[in-house]
Order: sequence, then C-alpha cells, then structure tokens
Amino acid sequence: MIKDFNYYAPTRVVFGRNSEDRLSELIKANGGKRVLIHYGGGSARRSGLLDKIFAMLQEAGIYYVELGGVVPNPLLSMVEQGIALCREEKIDFILAVGGGSVIDSAKAIGYGVGYDGPVWDFWEGKAVPQSCLPIGVMLTIPAAGSEMSSSCVITKDEGLVKRGINSDLCRARFCIMNPERTYTLPPYQTAAGATDIMMHTMERYFSKYEEMTLTDAIAEALLRTVKDCAVEVLKHPDDYRNRAQIMWAGSLAHNDLTECGTEKDFATHRLEHELSALFGVTHGAGLAALWGSWARYVMPQHVSRFVQFAVNVMGVTNDFAHPEETALKGIEAMELFYRTIGMPTSIPELIGRKVTDEEIAEMVKKCSRGGSITVGAMEVLQSSDMEAVYRKANN
Repeated sequence: MIKDFNYYAPTRVVFGRNSEDRLSELIKANGGKRVLIHYGGGSARRSGLLDKIFAMLQEAGIYYVELGGVVPNPLLSMVEQGIALCREEKIDFILAVGGGSVIDSAKAIGYGVGYDGPVWDFWEGKAVPQSCLPIGVMLTIPAAGSEMSSSCVITKDEGLVKRGINSDLCRARFCIMNPERTYTLPPYQTAAGATDIMMHTMERYFSKYEEMTLTDAIAEALLRTVKDCAVEVLKHPDDYRNRAQIMWAGSLAHNDLTECGTEKDFATHRLEHELSALFGVTHGAGLAALWGSWARYVMPQHVSRFVQFAVNVMGVTNDFAHPEETALKGIEAMELFYRTIGMPTSIPELIGRKVTDEEIAEMVKKCSRGGSITVGAMEVLQSSDMEAVYRKANN
C-alpha cells in the first residue's frame, strides 16, 4: 500500500564554501528591511560569523537588532522576549543563525508577532497560526532539519512541557549552508546531530506503508551515508566532503522527502521530548537512548520491516529461516553504531542513573497528555505502551 501525499519544499538552499556571501541579497529578495538576528550561545560570535553578518547587513543598508541566548530545548520565555523586541523594533524578517533550537525559537517568534493572545496557545491547541514573519537561516549545526521543515518545538519554562506544532507558514524562505562552519562542532554534538538526522528518516521509514520502494531506497541511502560519514568526521573534523554529506542529509531527512508515500511514526521523538524536557539532555542523545527499546517493543508486529532495515541499512546477512533473528541483529547493529560514535543506548547511560517510577509516570502523563492521546503510527502506543518502552530503556 502507498499513501497519497502532497510534497511541498519551498525553501531555497544556497550550499557551499562561499554561500554566506549571498546573505544580504537573499534577505532583500524576501522583503527584509528590518531584521532580527537570532542566535544561541557564544560560538557564533567567537567564530567571527556574527561580525561577518553584521558587516554584510551594514554594507547593504539593512537595519538589524540581535537577540542571543537561545538554549538547547528552546524556551518559551525567550520566544516571548523575541516577540516583544520584534514588535518594538517593527521587525519584518528574522534571521536564525545556528541549529534547530535557534530556528525553532525564530519560528515561534514569527508566529507570535501577529497574534494577540499568548503564543503558547498554538502549542496547547487553543489556536492555529495564521501568519509568520518570514524567516531565513544561516545553518551552523546540522541535526534538527528545522531549516527545511514545517515543525517547531518549544519548551514551556513552567512545568518543562515540551511540545511541537507543524505549519507551512513557518518554513524558511532560504537556508545558507557552509559545511566549513561545522568543523568546530564538538564530537558529542556532531554525533548527536548525526543521530537526530538518521532518526528523522527512520521515523518515516518504519511505516505500515511498505510499497513505495523509491522512497525506501532514498531513505536507506541517506541512512547509510550519514552512518559512514559520522564515523569519518569524528576522526577528521575538517573533512569537507563528509561534513557536506551530513549537512545536506540533515535537510533531506526532515523536509518530508523520505515520507513521500509512507507515514511518519515519530513515537521515539515524542517519548524523547519528555526525557529532554525533564532532564535537559541533548535531543539526539536522548533518541539514541530510547530507540533500541522502542524497536524491540514493536518489532514482533513488524518483522519484515525490521529485516529490510537490518539488511539494506545495517548490512546484516539475511537469515531467511529466522527473520526475527535478522531483525534483532539489525537493532543490535544500530545500537553498536550509537556506541561507536559515543551515543548512549539506555537512559542510565544518558543521565548517569535510572529514572524513578515517579519520573516515568510524569513522562508518560505528559507524553499522553493525561492519557488523552496516543503516539506512533506504524504501531500506535497507548499510555501503558509508553511506560513499557521507558522501562525497557531504563535497564
């Protein structure tokens, strides 16, 4: 069975060593005259990238203000600060300089500027975004894929509630990608980014729709490429070729290309959101800590799909007489890859201890919204299933 689909990917990608030089031209082409430059910690400044951006905009006569300080798992309080600043400065364009956290924060600010109520209304389902300021991206961390996606994930400071929404309104107008800007990423962040990229494709690949062989082949090639390149860039951080593969894969993994004709599952993502919200862990590392437990939990109902993954992605020899063994070897091979690049494969490895029963109950409650929703599509998870996966990952 092949699922009908509508593929929409409007973001202009400018890729390569000299791509940054086109920034002013791209902003002007999208009507930007008063720009908010939004970024995270000090790396963008220390690297000289911010100074280069400021100089280019000044030379082009483009007015700008800056707002830094975005943290991993971007916070609602920063979004509210950005909304107020945009209104005060009559901002008409937002430039996100960084990775997924900065981009998502920029998107949320863009949603909120034209909305009269609390911007969190969108994440509570009380309202649907009707507008968004145009957004451009200067990508420095390939991982989240937010530069070409319709998604936006924000954490509410009070109660550490992490939620995501999707709307085509927030899709970036352009994304500038220079792989050289990723040379200085720490090994852990590089590995976590590669994990997130692969997971965005795996969450679409593990689907009950199994007949779109072309989409499967694209997904499998992407997964194999990132797996191989991640190992190489950890040995050689300034390897342009492999950094470039990873950077481009990050966008392709989350611009819905690997979802065409299939159906995304995203159960592992939803489970991980509660883990990173509660413990502040790196998103990619949290995904690695949970995926093997999710996979073992749902595999018996979807053996053929896991066999295909094991053989075509992980290079496992197909034992036709014992398909479940082949499927398990694929899961084990994936976990070995995680450990090879320094990622955890359980919650205790991730946070340094087991989570308590109370903490599991809290994560289940938030993930299921008090038992009112399910997660997953290939295998739909109820509250009890969510608890079972968390407990598997806690061993």
